[in-house]
Amino acid sequence: MSNNSNNSSKKSEAMNRFKMECASEVGVSLKDGYNGDLTSRETGSVGGQMTKKLVEAQMNQMAGK
Repeated sequence: MSNNSNNSSKKSEAMNRFKMECASEVGVSLKDGYNGDLTSRETGSVGGQMTKKLVEAQMNQMAGK
């Protein structure tokens, strides 16, 4: 059971790093914890950047790059 918990924690940490990286790329300052002071446009741009990068990575993988 602890192995699943450890895996989940690692995945969560990796996704959080990815989110911070994408936020930085689009100029949004995320902080650990509460980010309710951000506008919908700011949070949407972070999510959009994450989606763009995930789709790009999948397309590259499918193309054998």
